[in-house]
Amino acid sequence: MLLRRRASSVQQASSSIFQSPDAQGPLLGSCQPHSHIMFLKTHKTASSTVLNMLYRFGEEHNLHFALPVGYQLGYPLPFNAHRVKGYRGPRAVEFHIIGNHMRFNKPEVEKVMPADTFYFSIIRDPVSMAESSFAYYKEVAPAFRKALSLGDFAEDPNKYYDPRLRNNHYARNLLWFDFGMDHNANFSLVWAHRGEAMIRQTFKLILVSEYFDESMILLRHALCWPLDAVVSFSLNARQQKSSSLGGMTGSWMGKAAAVAGVRTSNSLVKTPPNLSLTEDQREKLRQWNSLDWFLYKAFNQTFWEEIDKFGRHRMKQEVSLLRTRREDLAQVCLRDGGKPVEAHRIRDKTIRPFQSGLVKILGYELQPGLDNATRIACLRMIRPEIQYKDFLDVKQFPQAHGIPAQPGQHVQGLMVAAGGNYLKQDSSKTGDRGVGREAGGWSAEERDWDRGRLMRNNQTLIRGRGKRLR
Repeated sequence: MLLRRRASSVQQASSSIFQSPDAQGPLLGSCQPHSHIMFLKTHKTASSTVLNMLYRFGEEHNLHFALPVGYQLGYPLPFNAHRVKGYRGPRAVEFHIIGNHMRFNKPEVEKVMPADTFYFSIIRDPVSMAESSFAYYKEVAPAFRKALSLGDFAEDPNKYYDPRLRNNHYARNLLWFDFGMDHNANFSLVWAHRGEAMIRQTFKLILVSEYFDESMILLRHALCWPLDAVVSFSLNARQQKSSSLGGMTGSWMGKAAAVAGVRTSNSLVKTPPNLSLTEDQREKLRQWNSLDWFLYKAFNQTFWEEIDKFGRHRMKQEVSLLRTRREDLAQVCLRDGGKPVEAHRIRDKTIRPFQSGLVKILGYELQPGLDNATRIACLRMIRPEIQYKDFLDVKQFPQAHGIPAQPGQHVQGLMVAAGGNYLKQDSSKTGDRGVGREAGGWSAEERDWDRGRLMRNNQTLIRGRGKRLR
C-alpha cells in the first residue's frame, strides 16, 4: 500500500518518493524495456499527456528523439523523413522516439525509425473530439468559424464545410486524416475495413482516451516500463466551464487572444464557443464523422478484448495503484494539491501552457521548497509540450543554439554534464530563462500547423533567444 502523505510531511516525502519501491509498480517479468517507439499523436485525444511520458522517459534514459524543425513534423502535409531535424538518410542516425504531430506516412516513418519500433496511437469518441476541436480550432478552421455553435454546425455540416479550404480537415474525420487516409471519402464498409486493416497491420496498440488509466496500464506492460513512467498529470486540458475570458488584458491569454486577432473591449474578449448538443445532434456528428466512428467502435472493442486477456480484476488492481501513485506525486509535486490553474496565474512563466483558441488551457504550479532532484522530476511531469520540445532540442543540438558542449558550463538554465548531457537546473537558484528559438526559422509547412498564425506570431510572447517569457 502506498502511504498517504499529509501536507506537513511533503518536504520529507519529496526527498524519497521518486526512489521508492512504489515507483516501479507490479513486477513485469523478464521483458526488456522498449526504446524504439513511434507514437502517432492524434489531435484532441489526451495525446499531449502521452507525449510528455515519452519525453520524460527519453530524457531520463538519454534517448535520441526524432524532433521536428518547428513543432510538428510537416503537419498537415503527409510526413516526410526530411522533416526530422538531424535526419541524414535511412538508418544513418539511430532515433529512439518519434511522437510529435504528423500526418502518418508509413514508408517515410520507416526511413527514420528502426525495424523493431513499437507503433502505438490513441483514439477518442468522435463526438467528444468534435467538441474539443470546435473549442480549440474555432478561429482556425473555416467550417467552424462560420458556425454559430457546435450544434449549429452539427445540424448541417455541409452548409459550412468546404474540403478545399485549408485547416478544414479539423472539422471532419480528424482521426482518419491523422492516420494518413482520405478523410473526405464517402463512407463504405469496404473502405472503412481497409483503413482499419492498415492500422492493425502497423500499430501494435491503440489506446482509448475515455479509458486513459486502463490505457496506461496496457501501455506500461507493452513497453515493459515502470509504473512511474506512465503516471501523469493531464496536460493541455481546457477549462470546462463556459465563462467569459474577461479580466485578461495584459495577461498571457489576453496577449494570445490579441495576437490571434480576437478583439478585446474593456478587458472582455469573445466568450467561449457554445458546445452544447442535443442527442440528435450528437448522432448527426457521428454520421458526419462516420469513418472515425467506425474506427472508434472497432478499436474500442479490441481494447476491451486486450483487457480481458490481461484480466479485469488484475486491471482494476493496477489502475488503483496508478491512481494512488498519481495522487501521492501530485501532493508532493504540485501546489494546492495538484489543482490545475489558468495559465496567467502560474507564477513561473516558463511553464505556462500555450493558449490557442477561445478556451483557457490549464497548467500547474510546482510545490515550493522541493529539493533539487525532486523538483527536476516533478518539473518533467508538468512542463508544457512546447517548452519540453525546446528543451530537448537544445539538449540534442547544442551547437545549433550557440551552446558549446563543455562539461560544467551553465547556459540558459542548462548545465553541461560529463558526457555532453544537459541537465535542467533549479530555476529558483539559476534564474532559468527557458530555451531559445530553434535555428532555421519557419518553413511553409510549419506556418500552416494546427495553431496557425497565432503560434507563429506569438513566438515573441512565449519564447525568445535568451529572453525571459513574457
